[in-house]
Amino acid sequence: MAYDEALAARIRPLLAQRDDVREQKMFGGLAFMVGDRMAAGIVGDDLMVRVGRDAYEEALARPHTRPMDFPGRPMKGMVYVSPAGIRTEWDLARWVEAGVSYAASLAGRP
Repeated sequence: MAYDEALAARIRPLLAQRDDVREQKMFGGLAFMVGDRMAAGIVGDDLMVRVGRDAYEEALARPHTRPMDFPGRPMKGMVYVSPAGIRTEWDLARWVEAGVSYAASLAGRP
């Protein structure tokens, strides 16, 4: 499955100030790793965000989200955000920051 290159180009500047970010092909798309933890990614034209179990229900209550279901079963703690939910740079930055914050909170955990 291909991923939205234009969305990747919008995300990269949001992460450019960090020195612990790398990109990795994952889930048939592209993942943005903070340290060794996935923070966000792109599958098709959807943004995938790792929000963690504690923020999962709150994230799903926001417009244009749905559970991440790869491969066919929900992965609690991760959500998809449709293109309508990341139309503005502010919305995209907010979601990416949520994923980065969660991934950074896992630093040092096995």
